[in-house]
Amino acid sequence: MAQIPFAPDVFTWPAKKPQLIGARCRSCAAVTFPAQDSCPRCGKLEMEQRLLPREGTLWTWTTQEFLPKEPYASGETPETFKPFAVGLVQLGDDVRVEGRLTVSKPDEIRFGMGLELVIYPFRTDEDGTQVMSYAFAPSEGGN
Repeated sequence: MAQIPFAPDVFTWPAKKPQLIGARCRSCAAVTFPAQDSCPRCGKLEMEQRLLPREGTLWTWTTQEFLPKEPYASGETPETFKPFAVGLVQLGDDVRVEGRLTVSKPDEIRFGMGLELVIYPFRTDEDGTQVMSYAFAPSEGGN
């Protein structure tokens, strides 16, 4: 079965240990995700690609209880939709990244828990191609 990322240049794929692709400003050291051409802090066009840490800490989270509107394109319907958790994950000292969590029950989630980047099948297209996205799973080390 063919697998493709949901968008180019968001994460390394395929990779045994995938990483998100961000950018760092050569002038002021601001880090962004996703990568962008200009710095949001100083406005300079001195951004260079930077691979972000695979592991981080859950800073805050919430649950998505209803089917999101477009451009969300999971292929789910209101009848097949399953609620999921979304977290803001601190990666290293530089950047916080929003992403889906692989656990959704509130008793499985706690502020400060250790998380690790994973790639998962977001949807399957009509031709059988799996469209892959990223999420954060509890890391084995915990925290």
